[in-house]
Amino acid sequence: MRTLVIDSATEACSVALFDGDNLVAGEFRMLGRGHAEALVPMISALPERGRADCIAVALGPGSFTGVRVGLATARALALAWGAETRGYSSLAMIASMARAEHGEVPVAVAMTGGHGEWFTQGFAPNGDTTRPLASLKPDVAAQASTEALVAGNQAKALVDKRGNGDALEIWPDARAFARLPQQAFLADLHPVYGREPDAKLPLAKQV
Repeated sequence: MRTLVIDSATEACSVALFDGDNLVAGEFRMLGRGHAEALVPMISALPERGRADCIAVALGPGSFTGVRVGLATARALALAWGAETRGYSSLAMIASMARAEHGEVPVAVAMTGGHGEWFTQGFAPNGDTTRPLASLKPDVAAQASTEALVAGNQAKALVDKRGNGDALEIWPDARAFARLPQQAFLADLHPVYGREPDAKLPLAKQV
């Protein structure tokens, strides 16, 4: 079965086409912004324009815009192709990439969140969650993490604040999809924002 993987939940944007567990082709770009403009051309550049039986998409946490762009694209292509869809955790992807490089060890993930906070989560050597996803101020995040290995784009900053550990500065990459453990896949295909939205409707309108 062929799987198209879409990961646009962070500053990075990547796509990959897999045949089973074998990577057919993929691309990774550090964009910061502009995911909506870049994502579809990146998919179109894949063999057979990325057409697949299954589409896997990063659900976050990360950028509100990036998460929604990836999910909307995955849903649209799935409808057009009659493909299945699967969602996975962005932080679990980073943890699996860290384990691939450092072996089966506990991993703390630290990624840029909003309002100066970091998204953090702890993972066991087998990929199980040991600390739930949280959006924390840097000082609190440093105190909460006990794993020696820290991965993510805020890994070095967290290790520096903590004063110990090894930092692996990486971003999620669709080309590493085959490394994801089963626990990384989420039951509901909905965005994982990791924190409350900045703006909320008045209570009467919410009801």
